[in-house]
Amino acid sequence: MSQTSTPVEGTAAEELPRPERFADVKGWFWPVDQMIFDWFLARQADTDRRGDLLELGAYMGKSAIFLGGYLGEGETFTVCDLFDSPAPDDPNSAEMDRSYATLTRRAFETNYLSFHDELPTVVQAPTSVITSKVAPGTCRFVHVDASHLYEHVHGDIEAARQLLVPDGIVAFDDFRAEHCPGVSAAVWGAVATTGLKPIVITGSKLYGTWGDPAPFTESLREWLATRTDVWHGVEEVAGLPLIRIKGPKARPPAPPVSRHEPLAAPEPLPAPEPQPAPEPQPAVPAPATTVTPPVRRSLARRLARDLLPPILTRALTSGSRRR
Repeated sequence: MSQTSTPVEGTAAEELPRPERFADVKGWFWPVDQMIFDWFLARQADTDRRGDLLELGAYMGKSAIFLGGYLGEGETFTVCDLFDSPAPDDPNSAEMDRSYATLTRRAFETNYLSFHDELPTVVQAPTSVITSKVAPGTCRFVHVDASHLYEHVHGDIEAARQLLVPDGIVAFDDFRAEHCPGVSAAVWGAVATTGLKPIVITGSKLYGTWGDPAPFTESLREWLATRTDVWHGVEEVAGLPLIRIKGPKARPPAPPVSRHEPLAAPEPLPAPEPQPAPEPQPAVPAPATTVTPPVRRSLARRLARDLLPPILTRALTSGSRRR
């Protein structure tokens, strides 16, 4: 029985650690594959290729969080995983107990909602039900990272083929891992029998299409020629060129940003610029004072002699002489 996108009830999700950075989310989504995911998804946006996104197998949501950032308006992102549900058979149940003992749907939701406002459409069920949940020919990108058992991977490949648009891209995880021979056998078997055309491989993923790979291959080779952080080579496989990439030092695109990322400390305010010293003002001269010049004695004597009676004039003159 499957469960779709209604969030799980309860408050346990509130108690789970909330990732402050994309790197805090557990998973094996290496920088070189983030780089290739970004290249394919950005190219689809640049060429106005519309369609839905699909991920089969989510673990803690690392690649789903990344994919969710490329969802266009009106498009749907669907994630299918067992999460806490019982596995459909004993071998799958043993694989779940061995590899995903700590996996829960609440952990996935807590992680995803730390980076996005809304959950994708979640189908909590075996991936074998996905063709009844997603319409055929509607997906532009499918990421297959569910069971590692051959029979299940074989079914996931057929589901991806039915659900993709004609030039849609499929990415297979663990196609060359030594502990996952069933994935390798199923993927290369699809190349030989179903018309799957591989475009590029990294250390952990194979990217291909059931459409025409030539436009992707040519553009990707041109783009890789400009990169100095990865090595790439080309080999012929099944009559077509296959790009190989080694990228231990690959520079991934900017990661999704968590809403719980700590705020950076505010930068100190810049010191005020020194102000120039005020220019010296010219001194204001003191107001001039009027000095009455002393009356000269010779003038006084002349006036006395001319105006006073002679007797007084003689008295003043003799007094002046005595002084």
